Amino acid sequence: MTDDRPPADISPARAAPETVAALRAFNRFHTRFAGVLQPSYMDSGMGVTAARLLYEIAQAEAGVLASSLREQMGLDAGHASRIIAGFEKRGWIARGRGSDARQRPIALTAQGRAAFAAIDARTRADTAARIAGLDRAQQDDLVAALGQVRALLGDPMMGEGTADDWSIRPFRIGDLALVASRQARLYEAEYGWGRTMEVMQGEITTAFLRDFKPGREQAWIAERDGAMLGAVLLVDAGDDVGQLRLLHVERAARGMGIGRALVDQCIGFARDAGYRRVMLWTQDVLTHARRLYESAGFMPADREAHNLFGAEMMGERWILLLH
Repeated sequence: MTDDRPPADISPARAAPETVAALRAFNRFHTRFAGVLQPSYMDSGMGVTAARLLYEIAQAEAGVLASSLREQMGLDAGHASRIIAGFEKRGWIARGRGSDARQRPIALTAQGRAAFAAIDARTRADTAARIAGLDRAQQDDLVAALGQVRALLGDPMMGEGTADDWSIRPFRIGDLALVASRQARLYEAEYGWGRTMEVMQGEITTAFLRDFKPGREQAWIAERDGAMLGAVLLVDAGDDVGQLRLLHVERAARGMGIGRALVDQCIGFARDAGYRRVMLWTQDVLTHARRLYESAGFMPADREAHNLFGAEMMGERWILLLH
């Protein structure tokens, strides 16, 4: 039911002191963990800035402009130029052709690729050793948490919402408890719907897991780098009717087309499962979600006033005919 509106429609909250303190504490921890404070990163003879610059050049197989590197990494022009000059002196990079010196793309030489490969291998081995004590479930939790941090803080390296940034997969163990939790918190933050909504989310996900009908029901998770971006369920409502339930898209992921992709996933599954129609229940205040349903072919069937969530609103049942 949650709106799929773009992030620009959401007013940011004031940074709480405890949030600032927690982020600063994490930053201090991570600089130690990643060896950022050491004068020589991974015994390479380079500081972390130079090592990172070498990494970025290695990712651009066709070459990259020095100006693009500076902008991407937020580096001072003089500092970046000195590092690049050092790479050139070592024979690690070569400059391609361009209209002038500033427009000549930089690429690694064979010697540069060998130097990068050695540093990259040491970094991978060091990282693997640091997390070797985590079991598979803990590693999955770590991936999801790191992805969520990057999404919340707007990491530009996570992409700009293109089709290959995120994917949709069927649910796994533990997903639906997180779906219920995320939706309850989103509705409370955006609409103040409180505990009644939380109870409803928990009842829906519990019933889905308890009575799950393979081939007739499914749940999907939209994710990127292990972080949940949205979710939806399709359940058997009886009489050859599938019911779309618990659609939501995380705030940081809105405007990327994830809501429509999740709805389309439900519709395609319902067709393949042989349902005659798909229904859903939404609220009149969820204007963006209603537009999404309308664009997917759903039509409003009936409305009823209620006060389930502490405020007067109209609950609406929408229908999509499949056969």
